[in-house]
Amino acid sequence: MKPIVFQKLQLPAGAYYTLLFSLAVIAGIGGLAAYYMEENGHGVTGMNNQIVWGLPHVFAVFLIVAASGALNVASISSVFGRTAYKPLARMSGLVAIALLVGGLAVLVLDLGRPDRLIVAMTSYNFKSIFAWNIFLYTGFIAVTGIYLWMMMERRMNVFMKTAALAAFIWRLALTTGTGLIFGFLVARQAYGTAIMAPLFIAMSFAFGLAIFQILISVIFRATASELGDYIILRMGRLLRWFIAGCVYFLIVYHLTNLYAAEHTGVETFVLLSGGTITQVFWIGQVFIGLILPLAILMKSSCTTTTQVSLASVLVIIGGLSAIYVIIIGGQAYPLVLFPGMEVSSSFFDGVFNSYSPSLPEFLLGMGGVALSLLIILVAMRVMDFLPRSLADKDINPHYKPEASA
Repeated sequence: MKPIVFQKLQLPAGAYYTLLFSLAVIAGIGGLAAYYMEENGHGVTGMNNQIVWGLPHVFAVFLIVAASGALNVASISSVFGRTAYKPLARMSGLVAIALLVGGLAVLVLDLGRPDRLIVAMTSYNFKSIFAWNIFLYTGFIAVTGIYLWMMMERRMNVFMKTAALAAFIWRLALTTGTGLIFGFLVARQAYGTAIMAPLFIAMSFAFGLAIFQILISVIFRATASELGDYIILRMGRLLRWFIAGCVYFLIVYHLTNLYAAEHTGVETFVLLSGGTITQVFWIGQVFIGLILPLAILMKSSCTTTTQVSLASVLVIIGGLSAIYVIIIGGQAYPLVLFPGMEVSSSFFDGVFNSYSPSLPEFLLGMGGVALSLLIILVAMRVMDFLPRSLADKDINPHYKPEASA
C-alpha cells in the first residue's frame, strides 16, 4: 500500500459554489418551514394530540442513527487494523459529525419550543433517557473531533488508536441511547423492549455505511479522482453483513412481541392491518430495505460497484421506512390505558390514530439533510479530508498489475 496523500475537494469554482448555494437554499427553506410551523402551531402539520412526533423526527432519528454508522470506516481502520480503509478514515469522521449536526438541527426545530433548548441543557432529570442523550450527542461530536485531530496532526498520531477506541465505544453508547428512547417508553405497546438497543446499533451500521458509500462514489466521480473497485466492493461485502444483522434483530424483535400476549394487538396492526404503516413496513422496510439489497450483494464474486451503489440507495430508502414504522406506527396504535379492558370515549381512547405528513414537515427534514451535506462540502473545501487516489494499485495490498501484452 502506497503512502496516503490527502487533499482538499477539487471541484471547479463554478460547480462548487452552485452546489453550495443550492444546499444553502434547501437548508434555508427548511428553516423557514420550521418558523412557519412554530408560528402557526401543529394545525399546519400532519401531527395531532395523538401523534406528536412526525416526519421531521423520522429524518432526525435517521440522521442521528446513521451518524454513528458513518464512523464505521474510521473504526475499522484504526480499531481493527484494516489498512485498506485508512485513506477514508478522515472522511468517515467528518460525515459522522455532519450527519449528527443535521439530525440534531431538525430535532431541535421540531420540538415546538426551540428557544427552550437552554433549559434542557442546564436542567437534567437523570432518570430520563432524553437527558442522557444530550451528553451522548454532544460528547460524540467532541470525541470524534478529537479523533480527527489525532488523525490529521502528525505529532498526535501516537494517540490515534486510543482516540479511535474511545470514539468506537461512544458511538455504540450513542446508538444504544437512541434505541432506548423507545426501549424505555413502556406506555407504547410497540416500544418498551430492550431489543431496541441492538436493533438500532445494527441499523446504524447499515444506514451509515450506505450513506458513506454513496458520498464517496459521487464525490470521486464528480472530481474525476481515481476510484478503484477494491474499496467499493469491500464496503459492499461489509454492508451485506450489516443488512443481515438488521434482518436478524428485526425478526427477534417481532418474535418477542408476538410471544408476549400484551403485544399481539400492535403486532397485528403493524404486520397485517395497519394500512399505510403495514405497507411501509413490508414494501419499504422489508422488501426495498432488506431483501433487495441483500439479494444484490449476496454473491460478492458477481457484484459490481454499480450494484453496491444501488444496494446502498435501497438501504437508505428502507432505513427511512424503518424509522417511519417505528416512530409513526408506534404512535398510531392506541395507548392501552386499562389492559384487558375495552376503552371508548370522545378523547380518541382506543382509536387507531391517523397521520398524513405535511409539506412543511418534509421541507424541515430535507433542510437537515442539506445542512449535513453543506457541512461536508465546506469542510472538504478548506481542509485535507480526501485521499488523492483510491485506485486499486494504491490501496489494495494484494494488487497485481496485469501482465503487459
